[in-house]
Amino acid sequence: MEDYDLVIRGGTVVTALEQFRADIGIRAGRIAAIGTGLDGAARIDADGLLVMPGGVDTHCHLEQLRPEGGADEESFVTGSTSALAGGTTSAISFAVQFKGCGLGATLNEYRRRAAAAMIDYSFHQIITDPTEAVVAQEIPQVVAAGIRSLKVFLTYDALRIDDRAYLAVLAAAHRTGALVTVHCENYDAIAWRTAALLADGHTTPKYHPWSRPEVVEREATYRAIALAELVDQPIQVFHVSCTEVAEEIARAQARGLKVWAETCPQYLLMTEHDMDRPGFEGAKFMCSPPPRGPDAAAGLWEQIRRGTLDVISSDHSGYSYDGPAGKRINGAEASFRDIPNGIPGIGSRLPILFSEGVSKGRITPSDFVRLTAFNPARLFGLAEKGRIAPGADADLVLWDPARRMTITNSLLQHRIDYTPYEGLEVTGWPVLTLRRGEVVMRDGVVQAEPGSGRFLARGPYDFIRPLGRLPHGYDAAAAPA
Repeated sequence: MEDYDLVIRGGTVVTALEQFRADIGIRAGRIAAIGTGLDGAARIDADGLLVMPGGVDTHCHLEQLRPEGGADEESFVTGSTSALAGGTTSAISFAVQFKGCGLGATLNEYRRRAAAAMIDYSFHQIITDPTEAVVAQEIPQVVAAGIRSLKVFLTYDALRIDDRAYLAVLAAAHRTGALVTVHCENYDAIAWRTAALLADGHTTPKYHPWSRPEVVEREATYRAIALAELVDQPIQVFHVSCTEVAEEIARAQARGLKVWAETCPQYLLMTEHDMDRPGFEGAKFMCSPPPRGPDAAAGLWEQIRRGTLDVISSDHSGYSYDGPAGKRINGAEASFRDIPNGIPGIGSRLPILFSEGVSKGRITPSDFVRLTAFNPARLFGLAEKGRIAPGADADLVLWDPARRMTITNSLLQHRIDYTPYEGLEVTGWPVLTLRRGEVVMRDGVVQAEPGSGRFLARGPYDFIRPLGRLPHGYDAAAAPA
């Protein structure tokens, strides 16, 4: 009788700390052993390949509900297909609260839609209206149900909260043991700049980055950190676009604060000049914060190597270029203010980062594992994900580090009708993906069944425990409402 259900034989195993040649034995969907000479009922030859943990994408928007009804184009099925094809096996998407409403109705609808997923998944609960009932009753219920991260926006009309409301969310997270994630841009500064640009006739996508320069992201990041320090609440800063912002985070980390940060491939490859294209073409590259100047990427790579930025997510937020529900929802002549922000990237995240990082010598394969799997899993309490060790879920990706590919939209298998990386040549490509020991992608063909993904409930974990450092020792979060 064979010892294992499946053995991955002869590959170079890459963990967050080291790489070595070994076999991996899998039993009942989990890693059972790592060694040599293992045998199983089924075998996969990984000679010449890197065996790495499945990617964990902790920032992507799948089938996000719209306040006017319906949802964004990328479904949990198509988003899962693209993710598995690109080597990602787990993701955290979003459940949004609409202003004037509670959390329950939309969260139930997200759960219903996500039941079709083929990747394992969880949610961040977006808080846009932290009323007394939401803070006192609904947030504790959501956290107790295994959704242990809250998302807040400091900009966007439909989503933003002011500082007092942000403090209320921080306090609720402090009491319930949740992590707060923050979109940091200064709402009023952007509105002021935007009004001036439009009045001057500057309406094309080129002016999107003009409306929200680095300083508005830097100011909001400083403020988000300062208020979190006031409450003694750990936070993660989403989608850092430039060194100026990373330096604010590094200063907080140097003071010992629990502040983490991510960046995304778009900030390592794209620049603000991509939005300066004829006609409406620049809309394909619009996201917020926007990509910055030509020197920004070099600074971000340095912050990645220093560990200031320790997660790289996709921030997949797909809007098709053509069609009434995408970038042209307000017409092909819409000003930059009225063009949906967001680009697709759940399937391209890992190949781009491997090529730009590992293949070009900027980071090691173990760095790649930390940035894309181990660190995001650890930060968000996904103990069974992001690592190759006995007892962990057998979420594994076999990479051909020498394979050269040209990214095309069809290759990524998402629903969006374009990729901003069309024609990009990359070196290194995932050739086989396993999710909980099951082969779910082989040579680009996704074999998983809709509904085979699992909800990842996240219980309490020490990594995000508050420091116990409060001004004057006074815990305002514990005071009566």
